[in-house]
Amino acid sequence: MTAAATLTAPTILDAPENRFPLELDVAVPRIRNLFHSATSNQWNPASDIDWSQLDPSQYTEAQRYAARMYWSRRAWGEYGAISESPALQIRFCQENCAPDMRLFFTIRTQEESRHAEVCFRMAELLGGYIQQPDQSEFQGAVATHGVRKMALDPQVPLEGVIAALVCAAEEIAFDVFRHLIEITPNPVARQVLKSIMRDEVRHCAFGWAFMDSRIPHLSKAQVTAVQDAIILMIEKVELNGYHSAWLAPENAAKRAEIETDRITWEAGLGATVEELEKPVFVASVKRIRRQMEESWGIRLPMFRHAKIDGEF
Repeated sequence: MTAAATLTAPTILDAPENRFPLELDVAVPRIRNLFHSATSNQWNPASDIDWSQLDPSQYTEAQRYAARMYWSRRAWGEYGAISESPALQIRFCQENCAPDMRLFFTIRTQEESRHAEVCFRMAELLGGYIQQPDQSEFQGAVATHGVRKMALDPQVPLEGVIAALVCAAEEIAFDVFRHLIEITPNPVARQVLKSIMRDEVRHCAFGWAFMDSRIPHLSKAQVTAVQDAIILMIEKVELNGYHSAWLAPENAAKRAEIETDRITWEAGLGATVEELEKPVFVASVKRIRRQMEESWGIRLPMFRHAKIDGEF
């Protein structure tokens, strides 16, 4: 996890009082199903992970420290996510969205809290949770990327926030989680990743269901504002290394973080490395572009990055 860029507001849209009437939102059965699925699939980080399978003594001191840093960083990232859901819930209430949509965010907050706790426990068992970043550059990890500010700004379209945060950033994170599960041999680390991913499936599904219900009612200017928010998220947050350290501008702190991830990956305790994650990241962006064009008629531009050959 790295210090992240702050998003700025895209095009100003209609004021909240001129937004969609409630009747446009009541018939989104998939969101109701997602809410009930979330309430019936709760899990406890303390008792539903078989922590007894984790034996720290089989790892070197360097591997344990690297894994502690990795899982502590994952926890720092979840802290910001915990506060995103209440901000979004407030916005969903302000815009008179359907009750199922508002209630979904009460469950999402609980899920993000579990994610933070399970990452904290993983770090603790490996030798101790690291209370704060060693490098000042990591401080931004606990503030995420301005989503709370965007969510509470009536001049930023709610659809733009959800499309950028959930259908772009969280979709990329979801693909990386799936990759991590495939390459992580430690059974406890893999169980932790699977537990988080089960919740992320619902988060992403909610975003697409919400946007599918909204896009047909947006004006051309509103759709453009949504597109601008997505591009901003990918260019200024994802391609700056928010989820993937190797994408960030290189400095001493970044090199240390990348090396920490490599040692953790070599130990099989949950991280990945540039050469393995790069094709996953590129494929994820391509999939998101294709799905947004097919589903919403939104055409994202091609992106470029110094560490990725060609446009993608």
